Amino acid sequence: MNDLDLNTLLGAEDDEGQTRRRTRSSGRRGNGRRRRRRRNRGRFIAPLLAFVVLAGIIGGGGYYGYLWLSDALVPDDYTGQGTGEVVIEIKDGQSASEVAEELERRGVVASARAFTNAIGNAGMSDKLQPGSYKMRKQMSAASAVAMLVPGNRLLAKVTIPEGKRLSDTLITLAKETGKPVKEFTAAAKDVGELDLPRYAKGKLEGYAFPATYEFQPKTTPTQMLAEMVKRFNQTAEKVDLEGGAKELGHTPHEIMVIASIVQAEAGRQEDMAKIARVIYNRLERKPQMKLEMDSTVMFALNKYGTAATIPETRTKHPYNTYINLGLPPGPITNPGDHAIEAALNPAKGDWLWFIATDPKSNVTKFASTEAQRQALFAEYKRNGG
Repeated sequence: MNDLDLNTLLGAEDDEGQTRRRTRSSGRRGNGRRRRRRRNRGRFIAPLLAFVVLAGIIGGGGYYGYLWLSDALVPDDYTGQGTGEVVIEIKDGQSASEVAEELERRGVVASARAFTNAIGNAGMSDKLQPGSYKMRKQMSAASAVAMLVPGNRLLAKVTIPEGKRLSDTLITLAKETGKPVKEFTAAAKDVGELDLPRYAKGKLEGYAFPATYEFQPKTTPTQMLAEMVKRFNQTAEKVDLEGGAKELGHTPHEIMVIASIVQAEAGRQEDMAKIARVIYNRLERKPQMKLEMDSTVMFALNKYGTAATIPETRTKHPYNTYINLGLPPGPITNPGDHAIEAALNPAKGDWLWFIATDPKSNVTKFASTEAQRQALFAEYKRNGG
């Protein structure tokens, strides 16, 4: 083989090899481009799939998170006005949240949070009043809030008229509150919890102030009587009972005795100051006159009225002012503020007697002499007295 043949052969082989290499190279480049395209597609698809998966996770978690959040932000609550009956007591000083917990515990509202939200929205969080309230079970929180207003409190309203004796006052309290009268009688005797003024000498008669009271169902007889004494103490301070008594030369207790007689004898408020003056004139007369007040005789006999018979005026009793000089030992009624003020501010005059000349109209007339007294007595008899 000559060189030409060899070169030709080698060249051919080189050309063929180069062609094969180009072909292989070209093939490798094509494969690389395909691999790069596949890799690019993979790089795009992987994040997309990750995003889709993440979105699904977040979406699912968000849904359940929403449900959880909704449950947390919107507490359980009933709808409507509820059914049945339950009495709820709000104690003095209780907060709205404490009341809410009690309402949930008693089955009035579905959740304490529903109530606190409702009462906050109503602007009543700091306006709850102590007392007992009649409510229903399974009420909406808003309905529960609407029922916890002062006008819906369960109260026993008791009116004690002026001039009522303590024994009658206790009966009225028992009747109006539904509590046994014996409990009131016991409370009236055990005066240590009543905060009586020192000059009352440990006796409640005269110091259970007549007024209209509202008592909670759980208020005890002792607490009720203490409230009445409290009202008396407030009145005594308002009219300056102790200072006024000192100016008149009497003790506060004596003023209350005088006020109780004025209350029992007067048919009209406008006559009270004059009746008080008659009492003072008799006490200050030299020699002292007996008061001779029929109302004190009636008290001694546990009777009522202001017209004692002659045999009744002879009854031996410390409260009978027909046979005893001076004031009786204690008040014979529970006087109101008008009678107390009359006792502290008697009218000016020299009267020694007074007679209700017309029992039907309660008109009272006054006399300074025996002749005037006899004339008034005759008028009283003409009018059916």
